[in-house]
Amino acid sequence: MDFTTLLHRFTTAVAARDCEGFAALFTPEGCYDDGFFGAHHGRADIAAMLARFHVGGEDFFWEFLEPLQAGDLAYARYRFSYRSREPESAGQLIMFDGIARFRLRDGLIHDYTELFDRGVAFVQLGYATPRVRKLIDRYAAALRDGPACAAHMAAREARAKTS
Repeated sequence: MDFTTLLHRFTTAVAARDCEGFAALFTPEGCYDDGFFGAHHGRADIAAMLARFHVGGEDFFWEFLEPLQAGDLAYARYRFSYRSREPESAGQLIMFDGIARFRLRDGLIHDYTELFDRGVAFVQLGYATPRVRKLIDRYAAALRDGPACAAHMAAREARAKTS
């Protein structure tokens, strides 16, 4: 399926709480790395993650903008909104912008990851400042301690030696 059709099915499945249909958009061993809930591998785990979305929210609307694809790599900017079910913000509309990266295989999503400002979402959710700090500290530590950061630091050190 082409990327635009895939994005339409993706957003439609999220809004409809079609967990199995959503997971079917991924390869059997696919990964969805969610900005809140972390990485989920395989269709069953991805379906369970989408079900978890609907515990904390409802009335989801996901809009992909400016989709671009080069071979099996695709990106799209997005705007995402939903009504919160969290105690601190029940009924409030939560909205944020982000960027999504898709690695595709045979017309399906093999790897999905996203970037967005989690702090913007947490403030709208009504989380107290200490809770927001704890969450952001956890995400910062995961970035700092992850393999991508280690590779970046090694490249940084190599560049410094040649300068």
